[in-house]
Amino acid sequence: MIIALTGFMGSGKTTVGAALSDLLGVRHADLDALVEHSEGKSVADIFSSEGEKGFRTLELKALRRFLEKGGDAVISLGGGTLSTPAAAALIREKTLCIYLRTSPGTLLQRLSPEAGSRPLLQGAPLEERIKGLLEERSAVYERNARAIVDTDGLTPPEIADEIIISCL
Repeated sequence: MIIALTGFMGSGKTTVGAALSDLLGVRHADLDALVEHSEGKSVADIFSSEGEKGFRTLELKALRRFLEKGGDAVISLGGGTLSTPAAAALIREKTLCIYLRTSPGTLLQRLSPEAGSRPLLQGAPLEERIKGLLEERSAVYERNARAIVDTDGLTPPEIADEIIISCL
């Protein structure tokens, strides 16, 4: 089984994915890292040179390659992966998708120190940008996930434990 973790940037997908894969004894991958590795440049650089549409195309290719390998694994999706209909269809069809739901207040605390390095957080005050994007995306996360885990007040190991207890 492949477990896909989705949620807004800063929800803990990568850290929780690593903890969960350790507990389950399976491989873990971060989709953004797979794109960076295949392209030889950072997500920010890809956004800068190719825009969001170009990035989403590369992201879909990396997701397909990962899913083709099969086997048991955990994959931490990008915050916008499910906005690509083909990626959302693959996730629904080939994974157990879990939405790591995190409140805007918690996201603001977590993302404040690194907001400058996140291309999609540019262009408006951080709190407005988080609320706006979260409003756009939460229905997509909920529609594509088979389970939801609320992350506020929990550490990554506690979230991983919660996934095992309530979702597997």
